[in-house]
Amino acid sequence: MPKVAVRYVRIVDRVNYCIGRVMMYGIFVMIGVLMWSTISKAAFTVPAFWTLEVAQFLLVAYYLLGGPYSLQLGSNVRMDLFYHNWSDRKKAWVDSFTVLLLIFYLGVLLYGGIDSTLYAIKYKETSPSLWRPLMWPIKSIMCLGIFLMLLQAISELIKDIAKLRGASV
Repeated sequence: MPKVAVRYVRIVDRVNYCIGRVMMYGIFVMIGVLMWSTISKAAFTVPAFWTLEVAQFLLVAYYLLGGPYSLQLGSNVRMDLFYHNWSDRKKAWVDSFTVLLLIFYLGVLLYGGIDSTLYAIKYKETSPSLWRPLMWPIKSIMCLGIFLMLLQAISELIKDIAKLRGASV
């Protein structure tokens, strides 16, 4: 494999690994926010209006920033009816094809996400909830997560091509 491809895979895998390991602990932050929501409703009889929306935003960040890590580890959902019986070479062929579809999908998603983020920044878009937070921060995080997933998908494609060539990355 070309050195630039090997270097790309190592950098992208390392970045997504580090972000994924940090995002693993995001579940505890969500638990804390939802726990505060429960406590504030029970103890103070005044619900914290921001808690549900913050928990939703945290879940979006958790899911989208943790997705590339999941793809890297191969823990993404796969239809394993036939896949587990295939040789590594056949798996690499099928994965190469399906990752191309994923790359196309993520490209379209990123294009729409950037457009939506720019709109949110330009018009100072807010959520229609009672709390009314600005939407551009979470939309920016969504775009970052989609971009990192796109980079990881390309990394996985390079690894599959290396397997098909009998090389390692």
